[in-house]
Amino acid sequence: MTFLSSQSARASAARADNNNSVIRRVASASAIGTAAEYYDFFAYGTAAVLFFGHLFFPSDNPLVSTLAAFATYAVGFLARPIGGIIFGHIGDKVGRKKALVVTILIVGLGTFCIGLLPTYATIGIWAPVSLIVIRLLQGFGVGGEQAGAVLMTAEYAQPARRGYFASWVQIGAPTGFLLPLALFASLNALLTADQMMSWGWRVPFLLSALLVIVGLFIRLRIDESPVFAEIRATKAAESRPLKEVMQTSPGLVLSGVAAKLIEACAFALFTVIILAWGKANQLDSSVLMESMIVAVILEIFAIPLMGALSDRIGRKPVFLLGALLIVLSIVPFFLALQQNSYWLTQIAMIVALTLGHSMCYAPQASWFPELFPTHIRCSGIAVIWQIGSLIGSGILGLTAVKILQVTDGHWYGLAIYVGVLGLISLAGLARLPETAPGQRNAEYHSWQRR
Repeated sequence: MTFLSSQSARASAARADNNNSVIRRVASASAIGTAAEYYDFFAYGTAAVLFFGHLFFPSDNPLVSTLAAFATYAVGFLARPIGGIIFGHIGDKVGRKKALVVTILIVGLGTFCIGLLPTYATIGIWAPVSLIVIRLLQGFGVGGEQAGAVLMTAEYAQPARRGYFASWVQIGAPTGFLLPLALFASLNALLTADQMMSWGWRVPFLLSALLVIVGLFIRLRIDESPVFAEIRATKAAESRPLKEVMQTSPGLVLSGVAAKLIEACAFALFTVIILAWGKANQLDSSVLMESMIVAVILEIFAIPLMGALSDRIGRKPVFLLGALLIVLSIVPFFLALQQNSYWLTQIAMIVALTLGHSMCYAPQASWFPELFPTHIRCSGIAVIWQIGSLIGSGILGLTAVKILQVTDGHWYGLAIYVGVLGLISLAGLARLPETAPGQRNAEYHSWQRR
């Protein structure tokens, strides 16, 4: 009996090790693919602040040029819900893996084309028109990316550690932000201002092809989600997943979109909009960018920690604490940055971005998938994620620059905007059920019976 028990224990341990190895491979593949797609999106955000206003939207007023450049940034978000709906349907009907392969190709092609695009000085009005078309293409692809990536990992992971493993996918966003930012910073150090404006800005867009190839290669090597494979085998896949989501869970979708707002707003504000605010207030851009880079690097490590914390105490408490931290810290954040001090700016960035954003971003990778049954899960996540991103990030880009224009660059308009979105998110979070295994309560079981 002892021998048999020992054999059984060793077999169980081997299965667990093999399962963990598979989950790590899937999570890493999802994270790298997500990093490739977010590299493409954030490369545009950085270039919009630094170059595109002059190159594609020339004006006597630099703020007007920046506003026009951010308008195209918002255009990309307009296409994201459409991409989310279509690829959510593909993910629920055809497979998570197939949707992820197509989305990375779409976004990669769009980014590479931006690197080849002639400017306004060369082809006139067709330059901004072409840029808008490419942005729509990028937004369409990214719209289908995030839901499929977190879902693939969440469905592979064991329930007790789903928060931790699913949060690995979220590392792709800060990594995808850091890579183009580091490239732009390196090019700025190596090239003159004229060289950067002439051709240097194109380099990060053209180099994105390498990252997309790596991401595509890795994604092609992973298997379909076992949970989806099971419902396909039993022909349980819903023929109209989006319709069922909206018919059976409208309140859930509305609360999820509201919850998403503060997280989507925070990352866009602290990594992109803040550069435009600093430029309008003649702050040292190197101080802002260096502080931002340190905070984002630290967030790469904070995200899995917050994911693991959501397994221990629940998705909802971690998300709520993050949202509260962002709202309560927004005024001190701007006051600190106004001092133009590296250390004050760094501390403000770490509190708001490293801690506040990661506490919102990490748990949603497991929380949102756990809200929906398997056969409509991809569509449900996509609707919440992309509509929330459109309102929280996409509209913010255009609104924020307009707020800066109306307030002559003062921070209070942006702080009020973040505070309002934060209150909406807190209301949405309060209505969502806790889904973490071991933390589920009567609220969860009541919601399941609806």
